[in-house]
Amino acid sequence: MTKYSDDIARLFSGKNLAFLATTMPDGSPQVSPVWADYEDGYILVNTAEGRIKHRNILADPRVAVAITSHENTTDMVTVRGKVEALIPDPNYENADRLTKKYMGRDRYPFRRPDEKRVVLKIKPLTASGMPILISNEPKS
Repeated sequence: MTKYSDDIARLFSGKNLAFLATTMPDGSPQVSPVWADYEDGYILVNTAEGRIKHRNILADPRVAVAITSHENTTDMVTVRGKVEALIPDPNYENADRLTKKYMGRDRYPFRRPDEKRVVLKIKPLTASGMPILISNEPKS
């Protein structure tokens, strides 16, 4: 994991869309584009209870997360890991932080009164990628 730790942290610190893969009850894959952060060695993804990714994780906590730089699509990392915790986000603190990062707004604009937000705390177990294969620097 340490080979890609810096790349994971760098990619998740930017405004880069991630893709979370979970497993459906029949064993087929399910992929969702998500906003995500990386904190203290964990990938954090916010979702709502009852959504398909949440239901899938309750049955099987193994996931894969792919993230690519919006500035250079060959700058990417794919992580396989496990959801170690589901952290309630009743006051939308994590959702608001992600909204600021991705939209530049202070508050999550898609709030629903009946919705219960939760943060998926993902422990990366393995990683692979192609970090910074293409440079935008001019050739000498």
